[in-house]
Amino acid sequence: MAIDKVEIIDLIGIDNQTGNVILTISDHLDWKDESSHLLLLQDKLNSYLRFIESGEIYDSYPDAKHRKIVIQIVKKYSLTPRGEEFIRSVKKVIRDAGFDLISTYLEKQ
Repeated sequence: MAIDKVEIIDLIGIDNQTGNVILTISDHLDWKDESSHLLLLQDKLNSYLRFIESGEIYDSYPDAKHRKIVIQIVKKYSLTPRGEEFIRSVKKVIRDAGFDLISTYLEKQ
């Protein structure tokens, strides 16, 4: 799956070390069209929040019950300054909603 499949949860699982539920967004796009990329990322994050807040997560993934929920963005390309600002502001919104957001880079093999 990928960031441009806005209504699809890319990956869900449980972190063996923390026990947290991790919902992963796979961001494979470069930042040449920054505005479009930011809009896709915003739409994807909103889709994930709807999935969580509606309770659909518990129907689709019952192991998520009674666990901390973390949204993880795994990026292939470095963020632009505007992208970094967006992630910082979104982290606060997501934390205020009771969840966490982490942003990491795809490890090169």
